[in-house]
Amino acid sequence: MDGHNNIDKVAAGKNMSPDLNGCDTGAMFVMEDEDHQTVLLNSLNMMRKSRTFCDVILNVGNCELHGHRAVLASSSRFLMEMFSTDDEEKKGSQREAITTYALNATGPLSDCSAVEKLIEYTYTSRLEANVYQVKSIFQAACYLKMDRIAKELARFMLKYLNVDNCIEIRSLPCISTNISFINQVNSFISAHMKEIAETSTFLSLPCIQIEILSQTKQEMTLSTGDSVSQLVLDWIKRCYDENEPATFFNGLMEKTYMLYLALDNILQDCSELPSGELSDTEIVQDYKKLSKKTTSIPKTRRKGQIQPAKSRVLICNREMHERRESFIDSDWTILGVTCVGEYTFSALASLKGQLCSLSIKLKLNISMLSNPPSTQPSPLHSRAESQESLPDLYCALALMSSGKCAIGCANFNNHLLVCGGYDRTECIKNVESYNPEQNVWETFEPMCEARGRFNIAVLNNMVYAVGGCNGTTELSTVECYDMIKKKWIPVTSLPLARSNTGVCELNGKIYCIGGWNGQVGIKQSDVYDPNTNKWTSIAPLQTGRNQAGVCAMNGKVYVVGGCDTWNCLNTVECYDPETNSWSFIKPIITPRRGCGLAHIKGKLYVVGGSDGTQSLATTEMYDPNERMWIPGPKMITPRANVGVAVVGNRLYAVGGFSGKKFLNSIEFLDESMDEWTRFSPRNNCSKSASPLPTTDTVCNFNDCEFSNGVSD
Repeated sequence: MDGHNNIDKVAAGKNMSPDLNGCDTGAMFVMEDEDHQTVLLNSLNMMRKSRTFCDVILNVGNCELHGHRAVLASSSRFLMEMFSTDDEEKKGSQREAITTYALNATGPLSDCSAVEKLIEYTYTSRLEANVYQVKSIFQAACYLKMDRIAKELARFMLKYLNVDNCIEIRSLPCISTNISFINQVNSFISAHMKEIAETSTFLSLPCIQIEILSQTKQEMTLSTGDSVSQLVLDWIKRCYDENEPATFFNGLMEKTYMLYLALDNILQDCSELPSGELSDTEIVQDYKKLSKKTTSIPKTRRKGQIQPAKSRVLICNREMHERRESFIDSDWTILGVTCVGEYTFSALASLKGQLCSLSIKLKLNISMLSNPPSTQPSPLHSRAESQESLPDLYCALALMSSGKCAIGCANFNNHLLVCGGYDRTECIKNVESYNPEQNVWETFEPMCEARGRFNIAVLNNMVYAVGGCNGTTELSTVECYDMIKKKWIPVTSLPLARSNTGVCELNGKIYCIGGWNGQVGIKQSDVYDPNTNKWTSIAPLQTGRNQAGVCAMNGKVYVVGGCDTWNCLNTVECYDPETNSWSFIKPIITPRRGCGLAHIKGKLYVVGGSDGTQSLATTEMYDPNERMWIPGPKMITPRANVGVAVVGNRLYAVGGFSGKKFLNSIEFLDESMDEWTRFSPRNNCSKSASPLPTTDTVCNFNDCEFSNGVSD
């Protein structure tokens, strides 16, 4: 080996004496051999091929792959974890000279040659494969947690992505581990769905056939592929959650389902349509008879309003698609929609990670033509009907920029203000504001400090962010947003650093109740006077608690639920500032922590939270006159560590943790129907929007031109 010729640098200290016998203590020899890594890897690879000093064998199917534990573990996090676990279990003399590991030879590791290619890459830093091997090597790299090579393989596949192979690539089992990759594949599918729907790969997918019963032709004409596809996806997911997963999908494809839009803006099976003029038509009766003869999938058991809605259209905007939640829940999503005929759409969906096609046809309740309901416009009328006869238009509520929980949330100048929070990786300082009139989120001035597990309050047109956690330590700091200066400024800190406090405004002062100091739920409560810029301690809680719901109503402060150290609480305390004392009132029905608390029209609502084992969708309502808690309507999505606020006549639930993911969605309590919803009447969606804005997905039935966009 001619190592001497490959020495790039031989250096000495600047004060080095030419006479080495002088023993200059400042002398230093430095050598950098850029070829050493290559020489070392080549030597290790030769030893692997000749099975010299190999101390591990990987069994993949019928293949035996020899290697060195240290080398393989340095390249694969999966193997590092497996070898480390084995080392802990086999100490000293128990450890074998050569250890054999049987890797799962199905799924991502079904191709032995792919694993062998990755082992060769580990020893040579070079991977060479033809285009047909890339997908199997990518799967193996993802499974073995070889992130760098998986990223490069993903980049290669994106380079050659086309309408013929995009479905196959999107179907790769490990694709969801690479968020950027899956986003780009999904975007490609959405943009090219019209051509993809004509490929043999798409046509060979399992197909779910859906008919949606409409009351008028106007309703059908204004409906968009995106909105109806999302409604169908929500219906399928509800069915899945309530039935046996093992047989669910096969049963779902056994017949064509006829659905209708109920009052709560969700689809229901027409076999459950209540008796009445809409149900007594021939088309519905025939479907009900057919449903009795088939046992494809059980009915969904959602409680609530199943009466058909007044003729209405739910519209989903493209902007919501662009800001959706980074496909974190990529197992359940609509990838693309296209119009394939008059009132007929074809969609590509991921159902629990399995790609399926959806065939969706809007169908008119034909038997109504001879005697249409007097309360509805006649479906025979032309499109030139007056605006008054058109169906009610609804649009989906816009999404936050990212999923997050444990936020600060309040009504600020009739906007929904959301500060900080925790977003899966860290506490953040970002602030955004939701305008209910325009149905848009706007970026707000960020806070001085990143903080989560905290709350905010609004007083004298100022927003106060109190305490919380920066991701590592509890905070005592408090900052305030000044509308005049348009920036956040520090104010006097809390007497005690803590997170998961309850914060509210009452009688011109800010209250900070309980919280967590890193060890226990605390009793300490303090009040801030903006006139003196000082915090003063008040009577402590009777029960130390954190993650409680806190708000003020009728001159008193209410603290609901929370937890002590580990146990969720159902107790409720009420503070009277006149007597500086706390008293217990009627406990809530379900112990919960991380819940939201708000008052609207003289009643307290406790919203969501966690019971210690799961996130909750339940709500409870307290009437101070009746002094009783009663169950309220369930939210659409379970939400723990949820933010709540009242804007206008709506109680909003914002973000939170569903038990599976951090949420970027919001929903509100619709008082008129006592239901939670994620849809708003169109006149509350956008003041400047035209009847069908260009940002919506619009189908031109004359030429079936279609622009895509999928909502969350």
